[in-house]
Amino acid sequence: MAPVIIAPSLLSADFGRLQAEIEDLEAIGADWLHCDIMDGVFVPNISFGIPVLAAIRRYSHIPLDVHLMIQQPESYIEDFIEAGADILTFHWEATVHVDRLVQKIHIFGKKAGIALNPATPVEVLRDILPFIDLICLMSVNPGFGGQRFLPYITQKLLRLVELRMQTGSHALIEVDGGISPETARQIPAADVLVAGSSLVQAPDRRAAIQALREAHRPHRLA
Repeated sequence: MAPVIIAPSLLSADFGRLQAEIEDLEAIGADWLHCDIMDGVFVPNISFGIPVLAAIRRYSHIPLDVHLMIQQPESYIEDFIEAGADILTFHWEATVHVDRLVQKIHIFGKKAGIALNPATPVEVLRDILPFIDLICLMSVNPGFGGQRFLPYITQKLLRLVELRMQTGSHALIEVDGGISPETARQIPAADVLVAGSSLVQAPDRRAAIQALREAHRPHRLA
């Protein structure tokens, strides 16, 4: 089984020193950078948009995992791709044209992901699952960092793993929200961990990322 992918969330970073933050996260061994795009409509918060993502791309040398927490994501896909996104994840709840949007992302040669809010059942993905590259399970209600992990996501993740096997999908499963060494132990089947305040705002980031890997590894390989 491949090692877990750690994707620090830049939402928790200091945007006054963005380049230094990115360089530091890459230096400690981050695999991806998770970029939360919020519009203040789909979620009750506003983060950053296309110009900032383009700046992140200039400074970064690892994949940009772009999480679109916005209404009508189909209207902005080309702009985010041009700004440098490698993985584009949109919310199931934010568009009525899921298959069309997945196809559009793939036409541009990028990886397509679908995110599910905590209360959205994984079963909605059954038909599309073989055609996507990533599923992002929100383990908090999206919009703000620093929230507590919702315990029922553990069982939801197990149902998704079973569904992935049934459909023959190879999509990676990402868990986003409230991730810490303690909660990482509860989700051994996750392929990608998005870590915000517990990692990015830690006094010792190198120790924090190592703690995440160590907490997840023994359970993942059991």
